[in-house]
Amino acid sequence: MGRSYFGTDGVRGRVGEHPMTVDFALKLASAAARVLAPEGGAVLIGKDTRLSGYMFESALEAGFVAAGVDVMLIGPLPTPGIAYMTRRFNCDFGVVISASHNLYDDNGIKFFDASGAKLSDELEERIELELEQPPTTRASRNLGRATRADRSRTLYQEFCASTLPSGVDLTGLKIVIDCANGAAYKVGPRILADLGAEIVPIGCSPNGRNINDGCGSTAPDLLQLTVPGVRANVGLALDGDGDRLVMVDHLGRIIDGDQLLYVIARALHAAGTLRGPVVGTVMSNLGLELALRAAGIEFRRAPVGDRYVLGLLRETRGILGGETSGHILCLDKTTTGDGLVSALQVLAVMKQTGRTLAELASGMRKFPQVLLNVRVGTRFDPTAVPQIQQAVARLEQRMNGEGRVVLRASGTELVIRVMVEGRDESETLAAAAELADIVRAAAG
Repeated sequence: MGRSYFGTDGVRGRVGEHPMTVDFALKLASAAARVLAPEGGAVLIGKDTRLSGYMFESALEAGFVAAGVDVMLIGPLPTPGIAYMTRRFNCDFGVVISASHNLYDDNGIKFFDASGAKLSDELEERIELELEQPPTTRASRNLGRATRADRSRTLYQEFCASTLPSGVDLTGLKIVIDCANGAAYKVGPRILADLGAEIVPIGCSPNGRNINDGCGSTAPDLLQLTVPGVRANVGLALDGDGDRLVMVDHLGRIIDGDQLLYVIARALHAAGTLRGPVVGTVMSNLGLELALRAAGIEFRRAPVGDRYVLGLLRETRGILGGETSGHILCLDKTTTGDGLVSALQVLAVMKQTGRTLAELASGMRKFPQVLLNVRVGTRFDPTAVPQIQQAVARLEQRMNGEGRVVLRASGTELVIRVMVEGRDESETLAAAAELADIVRAAAG
Protein backbone atom coordinates (compact mmCIF):
# COMPACT_ATOMS: atom_id res chain seq x y z
CA MET A 1 0.00 0.00 0.00
CA GLY A 2 1.05 3.60 -0.46
CA ARG A 3 1.30 6.27 2.21
CA SER A 4 -1.43 8.92 2.46
CA TYR A 5 0.06 11.12 5.18
CA PHE A 6 3.81 10.48 5.37
CA GLY A 7 5.80 12.29 2.70
CA THR A 8 9.55 12.32 2.19
CA ASP A 9 10.01 13.98 5.59
CA GLY A 10 7.17 12.99 7.89
CA VAL A 11 3.66 14.43 8.01
CA ARG A 12 3.49 18.09 7.04
CA GLY A 13 0.89 20.72 6.18
CA ARG A 14 -0.77 24.01 7.03
CA VAL A 15 -1.68 24.36 10.70
CA GLY A 16 -5.41 23.99 11.26
CA GLU A 17 -5.96 22.05 8.04
CA HIS A 18 -6.03 18.25 7.99
CA PRO A 19 -3.74 16.54 8.88
CA MET A 20 -2.06 19.28 10.93
CA THR A 21 -4.74 19.41 13.61
CA VAL A 22 -4.73 18.55 17.30
CA ASP A 23 -7.06 15.57 16.94
CA PHE A 24 -4.95 14.07 14.16
CA ALA A 25 -1.73 14.58 16.16
CA LEU A 26 -3.25 12.72 19.10
CA LYS A 27 -4.37 9.85 16.82
CA LEU A 28 -0.94 9.78 15.17
CA ALA A 29 0.78 9.51 18.56
CA SER A 30 -1.45 6.61 19.57
CA ALA A 31 -0.90 4.82 16.25
CA ALA A 32 2.87 5.33 16.43
CA ALA A 33 2.95 4.03 20.01
CA ARG A 34 1.15 0.82 18.99
CA VAL A 35 3.69 0.21 16.20
CA LEU A 36 6.95 1.47 17.73
CA ALA A 37 6.44 0.68 21.43
CA PRO A 38 3.56 -1.82 21.72
CA GLU A 39 4.63 -2.96 25.20
CA GLY A 40 5.28 0.56 26.45
CA GLY A 41 8.62 2.35 26.35
CA ALA A 42 9.95 5.87 26.00
CA VAL A 43 9.79 8.62 23.39
CA LEU A 44 11.69 11.90 23.15
CA ILE A 45 9.76 14.88 21.75
CA GLY A 46 11.53 17.98 20.45
CA LYS A 47 10.40 20.90 18.34
CA ASP A 48 11.38 24.12 16.63
CA THR A 49 10.10 27.58 17.61
CA ARG A 50 6.72 27.74 15.82
CA LEU A 51 3.80 28.97 17.89
CA SER A 52 1.86 25.83 16.99
CA GLY A 53 4.62 23.64 18.39
CA TYR A 54 3.21 23.97 21.92
CA MET A 55 -0.19 22.76 20.72
CA PHE A 56 1.16 19.71 18.89
CA GLU A 57 3.58 18.94 21.70
CA SER A 58 0.66 18.70 24.15
CA ALA A 59 -1.44 16.58 21.77
CA LEU A 60 1.40 14.14 21.12
CA GLU A 61 2.24 13.97 24.83
CA ALA A 62 -1.38 13.08 25.63
CA GLY A 63 -1.53 10.40 22.94
CA PHE A 64 1.72 8.75 24.00
CA VAL A 65 1.04 8.85 27.75
CA ALA A 66 -2.46 7.42 27.22
CA ALA A 67 -0.92 4.57 25.19
CA GLY A 68 1.49 3.73 28.02
CA VAL A 69 4.65 5.39 26.63
CA ASP A 70 6.89 7.56 28.83
CA VAL A 71 7.49 10.98 27.30
CA MET A 72 10.58 13.17 27.57
CA LEU A 73 10.04 16.78 26.45
CA ILE A 74 13.26 18.54 25.43
CA GLY A 75 11.81 21.70 23.86
CA PRO A 76 13.42 23.58 20.95
CA LEU A 77 16.37 21.62 19.57
CA PRO A 78 17.56 20.97 16.01
CA THR A 79 16.11 17.91 14.31
CA PRO A 80 19.54 16.17 14.26
CA GLY A 81 19.80 16.94 17.97
CA ILE A 82 16.61 14.95 18.57
CA ALA A 83 18.07 12.07 16.53
CA TYR A 84 21.22 12.12 18.67
CA MET A 85 19.39 12.48 21.99
CA THR A 86 16.98 9.67 21.09
CA ARG A 87 20.01 7.36 20.89
CA ARG A 88 21.69 8.92 23.91
CA PHE A 89 18.63 8.41 26.14
CA ASN A 90 17.98 4.88 24.78
CA CYS A 91 14.46 5.87 23.77
CA ASP A 92 12.38 3.55 21.62
CA PHE A 93 11.83 6.39 19.16
CA GLY A 94 11.96 10.16 18.82
CA VAL A 95 9.57 12.78 17.44
CA VAL A 96 10.30 16.21 15.97
CA ILE A 97 7.61 18.87 15.58
CA SER A 98 8.84 21.03 12.71
CA ALA A 99 8.19 22.08 9.14
CA SER A 100 11.90 22.62 8.51
CA HIS A 101 12.47 25.57 6.15
CA ASN A 102 8.76 26.50 5.76
CA LEU A 103 7.20 29.59 7.34
CA TYR A 104 5.38 29.42 10.66
CA ASP A 105 1.93 28.81 9.11
CA ASP A 106 3.04 25.23 8.42
CA ASN A 107 4.14 22.53 10.79
CA GLY A 108 5.05 18.87 10.63
CA ILE A 109 5.63 15.73 12.67
CA LYS A 110 8.49 13.36 11.87
CA PHE A 111 9.86 10.30 13.60
CA PHE A 112 13.23 8.69 14.32
CA ASP A 113 13.76 5.08 15.32
CA ALA A 114 15.83 4.01 18.33
CA SER A 115 19.06 4.38 16.35
CA GLY A 116 18.29 7.99 15.38
CA ALA A 117 17.47 7.09 11.76
CA LYS A 118 14.32 7.99 9.85
CA LEU A 119 11.59 5.37 9.83
CA SER A 120 11.41 2.88 6.98
CA ASP A 121 8.56 3.09 4.49
CA GLU A 122 7.20 -0.15 5.98
CA LEU A 123 6.96 1.30 9.50
CA GLU A 124 5.29 4.47 8.22
CA GLU A 125 2.75 2.34 6.35
CA ARG A 126 2.04 0.32 9.50
CA ILE A 127 1.47 3.54 11.47
CA GLU A 128 -0.95 4.76 8.81
CA LEU A 129 -2.89 1.49 9.03
CA GLU A 130 -3.20 1.99 12.79
CA LEU A 131 -4.74 5.43 12.24
CA GLU A 132 -7.96 3.62 11.37
CA GLN A 133 -8.25 2.54 15.05
CA PRO A 134 -9.40 4.89 17.83
CA PRO A 135 -6.72 6.27 20.20
CA THR A 136 -5.65 3.95 23.00
CA THR A 137 -6.19 4.87 26.66
CA ARG A 138 -4.74 2.37 29.11
CA ALA A 139 -5.76 1.85 32.72
CA SER A 140 -4.22 4.29 35.21
CA ARG A 141 -1.58 1.85 36.39
CA ASN A 142 -0.33 1.39 32.80
CA LEU A 143 -0.19 5.03 31.71
CA GLY A 144 3.11 6.60 30.71
CA ARG A 145 4.81 9.46 32.54
CA ALA A 146 5.86 12.83 31.12
CA THR A 147 9.04 14.63 32.21
CA ARG A 148 10.98 17.64 30.94
CA ALA A 149 14.56 17.20 29.72
CA ASP A 150 15.36 20.77 28.65
CA ARG A 151 18.68 20.94 30.48
CA SER A 152 19.98 17.93 28.58
CA ARG A 153 20.55 20.13 25.51
CA THR A 154 24.13 20.59 26.68
CA LEU A 155 24.76 16.92 25.84
CA TYR A 156 24.01 17.68 22.19
CA GLN A 157 26.28 20.73 22.32
CA GLU A 158 29.10 18.57 23.66
CA PHE A 159 28.48 15.98 20.96
CA CYS A 160 28.70 18.57 18.17
CA ALA A 161 31.95 19.95 19.59
CA SER A 162 33.36 16.40 19.77
CA THR A 163 33.11 16.05 15.96
CA LEU A 164 36.03 18.46 15.52
CA PRO A 165 39.43 16.81 15.05
CA SER A 166 41.44 16.42 18.23
CA GLY A 167 43.25 19.61 19.22
CA VAL A 168 41.27 21.85 16.85
CA ASP A 169 39.14 24.72 18.16
CA LEU A 170 37.74 27.90 16.63
CA THR A 171 39.94 30.44 18.38
CA GLY A 172 40.75 33.35 16.09
CA LEU A 173 37.66 32.99 13.89
CA LYS A 174 34.97 35.64 13.82
CA ILE A 175 31.73 33.95 12.75
CA VAL A 176 28.29 35.32 11.98
CA ILE A 177 25.63 32.69 12.72
CA ASP A 178 22.04 32.95 11.44
CA CYS A 179 19.75 30.43 13.12
CA ALA A 180 16.60 31.37 11.13
CA ASN A 181 14.85 32.22 14.42
CA GLY A 182 14.49 28.47 14.68
CA ALA A 183 15.44 25.39 16.65
CA ALA A 184 19.19 26.10 16.86
CA TYR A 185 18.85 29.62 18.28
CA LYS A 186 20.23 28.59 21.69
CA VAL A 187 22.63 25.74 20.99
CA GLY A 188 24.17 27.10 17.76
CA PRO A 189 25.80 30.25 19.17
CA ARG A 190 26.79 28.43 22.37
CA ILE A 191 28.62 25.66 20.53
CA LEU A 192 30.69 28.14 18.51
CA ALA A 193 31.40 30.38 21.51
CA ASP A 194 32.43 27.44 23.70
CA LEU A 195 34.93 26.45 20.98
CA GLY A 196 36.58 29.88 21.18
CA ALA A 197 35.01 31.69 18.22
CA GLU A 198 33.98 35.32 18.33
CA ILE A 199 30.34 35.20 17.29
CA VAL A 200 27.85 37.67 15.86
CA PRO A 201 24.35 36.10 16.13
CA ILE A 202 21.47 37.05 13.85
CA GLY A 203 18.14 35.27 13.43
CA CYS A 204 18.38 34.17 17.05
CA SER A 205 15.31 35.95 18.47
CA PRO A 206 12.30 33.73 17.81
CA ASN A 207 8.82 34.98 18.62
CA GLY A 208 6.83 31.98 17.35
CA ARG A 209 6.00 33.62 14.03
CA ASN A 210 9.34 34.73 12.53
CA ILE A 211 10.95 31.35 11.84
CA ASN A 212 12.59 31.32 8.35
CA ASP A 213 11.12 34.78 7.75
CA GLY A 214 13.74 36.73 5.79
CA CYS A 215 16.55 34.82 7.49
CA GLY A 216 18.28 31.46 7.59
CA SER A 217 19.55 29.23 4.81
CA THR A 218 16.60 29.99 2.51
CA ALA A 219 17.04 33.78 2.81
CA PRO A 220 20.73 34.52 3.51
CA ASP A 221 20.72 38.13 2.22
CA LEU A 222 21.22 39.68 5.67
CA LEU A 223 24.03 37.22 6.39
CA GLN A 224 25.71 38.20 3.13
CA LEU A 225 25.63 41.86 4.18
CA THR A 226 26.63 41.23 7.79
CA VAL A 227 29.73 39.07 7.24
CA PRO A 228 31.78 41.67 5.31
CA GLY A 229 30.10 44.46 7.29
CA VAL A 230 31.53 43.25 10.61
CA ARG A 231 34.70 41.90 8.95
CA ALA A 232 33.96 38.33 9.94
CA ASN A 233 35.93 35.39 8.57
CA VAL A 234 32.84 33.46 7.63
CA GLY A 235 29.07 33.21 8.09
CA LEU A 236 26.77 30.25 8.45
CA ALA A 237 23.02 30.01 8.03
CA LEU A 238 20.83 27.17 9.25
CA ASP A 239 17.19 26.51 8.41
CA GLY A 240 14.38 26.43 10.94
CA ASP A 241 15.06 22.92 12.21
CA GLY A 242 18.83 23.07 11.93
CA ASP A 243 19.50 20.27 9.45
CA ARG A 244 20.46 22.47 6.47
CA LEU A 245 23.52 24.66 6.13
CA VAL A 246 24.54 27.43 3.75
CA MET A 247 27.75 29.38 4.34
CA VAL A 248 29.04 32.81 3.28
CA ASP A 249 32.70 33.62 2.64
CA HIS A 250 34.44 36.75 3.93
CA LEU A 251 33.39 38.64 0.80
CA GLY A 252 29.70 37.89 1.38
CA ARG A 253 29.37 35.27 -1.35
CA ILE A 254 27.11 32.25 -0.88
CA ILE A 255 28.81 28.85 -0.58
CA ASP A 256 26.03 26.31 -1.15
CA GLY A 257 25.66 22.63 -0.29
CA ASP A 258 27.47 21.44 -3.42
CA GLN A 259 30.49 23.61 -2.66
CA LEU A 260 30.50 22.57 1.01
CA LEU A 261 30.42 18.91 -0.05
CA TYR A 262 33.44 19.62 -2.24
CA VAL A 263 35.38 21.23 0.63
CA ILE A 264 34.64 18.40 3.08
CA ALA A 265 35.27 15.67 0.48
CA ARG A 266 38.67 17.11 -0.50
CA ALA A 267 39.72 17.31 3.16
CA LEU A 268 38.64 13.73 3.92
CA HIS A 269 40.32 12.49 0.74
CA ALA A 270 43.57 14.26 1.61
CA ALA A 271 43.47 12.74 5.11
CA GLY A 272 42.83 9.26 3.68
CA THR A 273 39.56 8.90 5.61
CA LEU A 274 37.02 9.21 2.78
CA ARG A 275 35.20 5.92 2.24
CA GLY A 276 32.97 5.10 -0.72
CA PRO A 277 31.71 7.62 -3.26
CA VAL A 278 30.43 11.10 -2.47
CA VAL A 279 26.68 11.06 -3.10
CA GLY A 280 24.71 14.01 -4.45
CA THR A 281 21.37 14.19 -6.24
CA VAL A 282 20.23 14.58 -9.81
CA MET A 283 20.07 18.32 -9.06
CA SER A 284 23.66 18.62 -7.79
CA ASN A 285 25.72 21.00 -9.91
CA LEU A 286 27.75 19.44 -12.72
CA GLY A 287 30.70 21.47 -11.47
CA LEU A 288 30.76 19.35 -8.29
CA GLU A 289 30.93 16.11 -10.27
CA LEU A 290 33.73 17.39 -12.52
CA ALA A 291 35.76 18.88 -9.65
CA LEU A 292 35.57 15.68 -7.61
CA ARG A 293 36.44 13.60 -10.65
CA ALA A 294 39.52 15.79 -11.22
CA ALA A 295 40.53 15.12 -7.60
CA GLY A 296 40.16 11.37 -8.06
CA ILE A 297 36.95 11.14 -6.01
CA GLU A 298 34.01 9.06 -7.20
CA PHE A 299 30.64 10.84 -7.35
CA ARG A 300 27.20 9.24 -7.54
CA ARG A 301 23.73 10.76 -7.95
CA ALA A 302 20.56 9.79 -6.07
CA PRO A 303 16.98 11.04 -6.57
CA VAL A 304 16.12 14.32 -4.81
CA GLY A 305 15.55 13.86 -1.07
CA ASP A 306 17.94 13.17 1.79
CA ARG A 307 16.44 9.71 2.40
CA TYR A 308 17.54 8.70 -1.11
CA VAL A 309 21.01 10.15 -0.57
CA LEU A 310 21.21 8.18 2.67
CA GLY A 311 20.00 5.02 0.94
CA LEU A 312 22.69 5.24 -1.75
CA LEU A 313 25.37 5.98 0.86
CA ARG A 314 24.38 2.85 2.77
CA GLU A 315 24.32 0.81 -0.42
CA THR A 316 27.81 1.97 -1.44
CA ARG A 317 29.17 2.16 2.14
CA GLY A 318 29.91 5.82 1.68
CA ILE A 319 30.09 8.39 4.47
CA LEU A 320 29.54 11.75 2.75
CA GLY A 321 26.63 13.04 0.71
CA GLY A 322 24.11 15.83 0.44
CA GLU A 323 21.98 18.22 -1.53
CA THR A 324 22.54 21.65 -3.04
CA SER A 325 20.17 23.07 -0.43
CA GLY A 326 22.77 22.34 2.24
CA HIS A 327 21.37 19.13 3.70
CA ILE A 328 24.69 17.33 4.22
CA LEU A 329 25.19 13.85 5.63
CA CYS A 330 28.47 13.17 7.45
CA LEU A 331 27.84 9.56 8.40
CA ASP A 332 31.26 9.20 10.01
CA LYS A 333 30.00 11.71 12.59
CA THR A 334 26.22 11.23 12.95
CA THR A 335 23.17 9.43 11.51
CA THR A 336 21.33 12.30 9.83
CA GLY A 337 21.89 15.69 8.19
CA ASP A 338 23.14 18.16 10.80
CA GLY A 339 23.82 21.79 9.87
CA LEU A 340 25.98 22.48 12.92
CA VAL A 341 28.09 19.33 12.55
CA SER A 342 28.58 20.09 8.84
CA ALA A 343 29.59 23.66 9.62
CA LEU A 344 32.13 22.48 12.17
CA GLN A 345 33.75 20.18 9.60
CA VAL A 346 34.22 23.11 7.20
CA LEU A 347 35.46 25.42 9.96
CA ALA A 348 37.95 22.74 11.00
CA VAL A 349 39.35 22.63 7.46
CA MET A 350 39.74 26.42 7.53
CA LYS A 351 41.62 26.23 10.83
CA GLN A 352 43.83 23.32 9.83
CA THR A 353 44.80 24.74 6.43
CA GLY A 354 44.83 28.45 7.30
CA ARG A 355 42.85 29.06 4.11
CA THR A 356 39.70 31.12 3.71
CA LEU A 357 36.43 29.52 2.73
CA ALA A 358 36.67 31.34 -0.60
CA GLU A 359 40.03 29.69 -1.28
CA LEU A 360 38.80 26.25 -0.25
CA ALA A 361 35.75 26.44 -2.52
CA SER A 362 37.63 27.92 -5.49
CA GLY A 363 38.58 24.49 -6.84
CA MET A 364 34.98 23.89 -7.88
CA ARG A 365 33.58 25.91 -10.76
CA LYS A 366 29.79 26.10 -10.60
CA PHE A 367 28.05 25.65 -13.92
CA PRO A 368 25.16 28.02 -14.67
CA GLN A 369 22.01 26.17 -13.62
CA VAL A 370 18.49 27.29 -14.50
CA LEU A 371 15.48 25.79 -12.73
CA LEU A 372 11.99 26.59 -14.02
CA ASN A 373 8.71 25.37 -12.49
CA VAL A 374 5.99 24.62 -15.02
CA ARG A 375 2.50 24.43 -13.49
CA VAL A 376 0.34 21.61 -14.84
CA GLY A 377 -3.25 20.48 -14.37
CA THR A 378 -2.46 16.86 -13.50
CA ARG A 379 0.69 15.10 -12.33
CA PHE A 380 2.52 13.11 -15.01
CA ASP A 381 5.99 11.74 -15.82
CA PRO A 382 7.54 14.20 -18.28
CA THR A 383 10.25 11.73 -19.29
CA ALA A 384 7.60 9.39 -20.74
CA VAL A 385 6.17 11.94 -23.23
CA PRO A 386 7.66 11.44 -26.75
CA GLN A 387 7.84 15.12 -27.77
CA ILE A 388 9.55 15.97 -24.47
CA GLN A 389 11.99 13.07 -24.88
CA GLN A 390 12.88 14.32 -28.36
CA ALA A 391 13.42 17.88 -27.12
CA VAL A 392 15.72 16.67 -24.32
CA ALA A 393 17.74 14.60 -26.82
CA ARG A 394 18.17 17.66 -29.07
CA LEU A 395 19.34 19.84 -26.19
CA GLU A 396 21.79 17.26 -24.87
CA GLN A 397 23.25 16.82 -28.34
CA ARG A 398 23.62 20.59 -28.64
CA MET A 399 25.49 20.76 -25.29
CA ASN A 400 27.93 18.08 -26.45
CA GLY A 401 28.60 16.54 -23.05
CA GLU A 402 29.07 19.88 -21.26
CA GLY A 403 25.64 20.18 -19.76
CA ARG A 404 22.69 18.31 -18.26
CA VAL A 405 18.91 18.29 -18.48
CA VAL A 406 16.79 17.06 -15.56
CA LEU A 407 12.99 16.83 -15.63
CA ARG A 408 10.96 15.70 -12.66
CA ALA A 409 7.46 16.03 -11.29
CA SER A 410 7.24 17.69 -7.88
CA GLY A 411 6.16 15.36 -5.11
CA THR A 412 4.16 18.08 -3.33
CA GLU A 413 2.80 20.39 -6.05
CA LEU A 414 1.28 20.15 -9.54
CA VAL A 415 4.56 21.32 -11.00
CA ILE A 416 7.10 19.90 -13.45
CA ARG A 417 10.62 21.04 -12.57
CA VAL A 418 12.78 21.80 -15.60
CA MET A 419 16.51 22.07 -14.85
CA VAL A 420 19.19 22.79 -17.44
CA GLU A 421 22.93 23.18 -16.81
CA GLY A 422 25.59 24.32 -19.25
CA ARG A 423 28.81 26.27 -19.53
CA ASP A 424 27.25 29.41 -21.06
CA GLU A 425 24.63 31.17 -18.92
CA SER A 426 22.62 32.78 -21.73
CA GLU A 427 22.49 29.56 -23.77
CA THR A 428 21.47 27.62 -20.66
CA LEU A 429 18.66 30.09 -19.90
CA ALA A 430 17.41 29.90 -23.49
CA ALA A 431 17.46 26.10 -23.47
CA ALA A 432 15.53 25.94 -20.20
CA ALA A 433 12.88 28.35 -21.51
CA GLU A 434 12.56 26.34 -24.73
CA LEU A 435 12.11 23.08 -22.86
CA ALA A 436 9.63 24.64 -20.39
CA ASP A 437 7.47 25.76 -23.33
CA ILE A 438 7.47 22.21 -24.74
CA VAL A 439 6.51 20.75 -21.33
CA ARG A 440 3.73 23.34 -20.97
CA ALA A 441 2.39 22.47 -24.44
CA ALA A 442 2.54 18.73 -23.70
CA ALA A 443 0.62 19.26 -20.46
CA GLY A 444 -2.21 20.84 -22.47
